[in-house]
Amino acid sequence: MKSFKEFQRTHTCGELRASDEGKRVVLNGWVHSWRDLGGLIFIDLRDRYGLTQIVFNPGQMSPELMAQAGKLRYEFVVSVSGVVGKRPEGQRNKELSTGEIEMTALSFEVLNPSLTPPFLVEDQIDAAEDLRLKYRYLDLRRPVLRDKIILRHRVALAIREYLDSQGFLEIETPLLIRSTPEGARDYVVPSRNNPGRFYALPQSPQLFKQILMVSGFDKYFQLARCLRDEDLRSDRQPEHTQIDMEMSFVTQEDVWEVTEAMMAYVFEKVIGEKLALPFPRLSFREAMERYGSDKPDVRYGMEIRDLDDILAKTQFRVFAEALKSGGTVRGLKLGGGVAMSRKDISEVEEVARKAGAKGLAYIGLTEEGYRSSISKFLSEVELDAIRAKFNLCVGEICFLAAGSFAETCAILDSTRRALAAKYRLKGDNKWAFLWVHSFPLFEYNKDERRYDAMHNIVTSPYSEDIQLLDEGFTTDIPFGDSSHPWARIRANQYDLVLNGSEIASGGVRNHRRDIQEKMLNIMGISSERAERMFGFLLKALEYGAPPHAGIAPGLDRIVALMTGSDSIRDVIAFPKTTAAQSLMDEAPSEIDPRQLEELGLKIIKD
Repeated sequence: MKSFKEFQRTHTCGELRASDEGKRVVLNGWVHSWRDLGGLIFIDLRDRYGLTQIVFNPGQMSPELMAQAGKLRYEFVVSVSGVVGKRPEGQRNKELSTGEIEMTALSFEVLNPSLTPPFLVEDQIDAAEDLRLKYRYLDLRRPVLRDKIILRHRVALAIREYLDSQGFLEIETPLLIRSTPEGARDYVVPSRNNPGRFYALPQSPQLFKQILMVSGFDKYFQLARCLRDEDLRSDRQPEHTQIDMEMSFVTQEDVWEVTEAMMAYVFEKVIGEKLALPFPRLSFREAMERYGSDKPDVRYGMEIRDLDDILAKTQFRVFAEALKSGGTVRGLKLGGGVAMSRKDISEVEEVARKAGAKGLAYIGLTEEGYRSSISKFLSEVELDAIRAKFNLCVGEICFLAAGSFAETCAILDSTRRALAAKYRLKGDNKWAFLWVHSFPLFEYNKDERRYDAMHNIVTSPYSEDIQLLDEGFTTDIPFGDSSHPWARIRANQYDLVLNGSEIASGGVRNHRRDIQEKMLNIMGISSERAERMFGFLLKALEYGAPPHAGIAPGLDRIVALMTGSDSIRDVIAFPKTTAAQSLMDEAPSEIDPRQLEELGLKIIKD
């Protein structure tokens, strides 16, 4: 058998140009297409760099080699030696970087044949996603996925370049850690050397990056692998990558400035897009009132309007009962002269019902007057006031929802997103970044009758709200009441949103043990339990922990948005399904009984 050195490529399949005419070269790659044109055989040879057309000419090759060339098929791996020449006039392909040239083969070797692929290695295919995931090694050969993985590499490289230039140190944190079951479920790993004990895989490096701040490393980052056993959807995976960052002696403004500059550097370097800085900012309350969401897409309008004052004395029972019970009536307008049929309106009503609405009212304006599902229940004064509130013009329509503030937010957010998707409302801003800040520190858990952290249990309260921590232990105001001191505490928490997707979350951390311990007590975690779960962090906070803050942008989501992908699975080389399965290697799988015995484990079947 000949040494591979004899067949090793001298150039890639995307490298040759007209200036290479006459060169003797060797190309390695996969047969992308195959054509027999009555004696002449053409193939397109593909590698990750591009395509090169190769001609097998009986005048340049022995009959035996020509016969073998006739047996080449899709996805065969071959090495071809030949001479570069210009393509004849009229046969040049301007769509290909190598479109001016072709290679005349003088000899070739099949390095490995291929079975017939279950789908073509092309961008536009009808293969189901499950089939593509089962044959992921073929799927990744498709240019559309290949290019996304390459772009992901370039994003990661640009992130490292920028953060290094700002004095950040990349430091790895452990993958086998103590289980701290707060938030999503942990993936657990049994310890063979310590029978009956378990490691957990990190949901994030949160506690360790705070320890690094206590250790004096004032600027840390890591492209961190995070693992969470949670229900999956298009923007979630059981293992994902976040750009984990933490800084000492900083404010949230400092974190925002670094994050904005990093995003600007990455977007310009990788895809040539210049971002406008600084990014807009909205408080959590403002975001909810104007858009019904803490991660709004602000590329288009349709801001929500409060109609409580207009309808304060309404006789329409649905609205009147909502207001009487302390709720609200709110709405949004679809502008731009979009014509909606009764069927279109029914589709939007169904979206609202799925979001919890018992119904969704609408008021449209035509040349003849109001077109509405509720106009007969409203007075002319109320209709005209609603028209003025939305600046409703002929051909436009507004949708109204009634209920609690939280309920109307959920309903109108879903309605707004559905309308934007249906009518492809994107606005002029291609990259709409937005900071959302000042979240509530706690949210009431009705089922458990206690308060939970709205975001992160290590996020600090606003300094002016710290006294409310103690007040909540002595007040007579019942839990769940919006006037309870704990319900009024604002968090030093901030999220970065891009085009309606949360791409980063962060906060100013508690660097004092007493405040951190009070927060844990409020959430029903006793001091003894806190010591068991987070004792190493609480102890570290007693040894001169500096003020610190951080953020963790999601690399997968950012790359998905940059590449226009519908799912983060498209930008992860080996993703899992929504059932957390890898169809290619069939993980998770059963393990050998001997391994279970070594670990002291026994599978109990229902």
